[in-house]
Amino acid sequence: MAAQPECPLVVPYAPNAHPEALFRMSAAPARPKLAATSRAVTGKKVSYLRKDGKLPAVVYGRGLSSDNVTIDAHEFEQLRRHAGANTLIDLSVDGGKSTPILVHDVQLHRVTRQPLHADLYVVRMTEELTVDVPLVAEGESEAIENAGGTLMRAIEHVRVRALPDHLPQSIHYSIAALATFDDAIHVRDLDIPTDATLLTDGDEVVAKVLPPRVEEEVAPTAEAAEGEAEEGAGETESGEGGESGGDAEASEG
Repeated sequence: MAAQPECPLVVPYAPNAHPEALFRMSAAPARPKLAATSRAVTGKKVSYLRKDGKLPAVVYGRGLSSDNVTIDAHEFEQLRRHAGANTLIDLSVDGGKSTPILVHDVQLHRVTRQPLHADLYVVRMTEELTVDVPLVAEGESEAIENAGGTLMRAIEHVRVRALPDHLPQSIHYSIAALATFDDAIHVRDLDIPTDATLLTDGDEVVAKVLPPRVEEEVAPTAEAAEGEAEEGAGETESGEGGESGGDAEASEG
């Protein structure tokens, strides 16, 4: 695997989900394709590859040796923008037979946020995978619209196990069920596909609406009020004394 470039930040391969229905699993898109070329360049020298518009990557899998490759940086960025985290991709190395992979990790530059390196995981279509599936809230809540509440999303993902070609891309749920501040959506309320096994506890809260914060004025205590009265009296006495002193000096003059 290539040496770590400067300022890397390992982040999950982020999806761009677009909600369309209530309490549903988003349909898996057609499997995209990605071409790669074997590379011998490793370490700091891969910076020259990036200048040529190539992204260094490593292909690996259970029981397989790791292979260093390069992929077109622009093509990968377009794929990254439109594919979900659990999207299967057909990868072809040096024009060979396509292999199904998942983008496991993408290292981003801390400043430019441009990809520096990608980890491509080869999957076996007959073996189940455990993945985190993002949750997407949609719709309107009466407790938010009419009572001024704030939506609290307790969890952003649920964990499921499924065969690679049955992995959910995202799970959508409607917040219309949150009519009052006492209502809550739990994991058990989500629509999980029958060909996937839910691993997250069904009693976990997914979302609820929090009531608006009310700032109350704190009435001054008796001691504080008494202290303010004494302070005011002291200022009055001081002022009168000053005026008296002035009159005395004038008289003497």
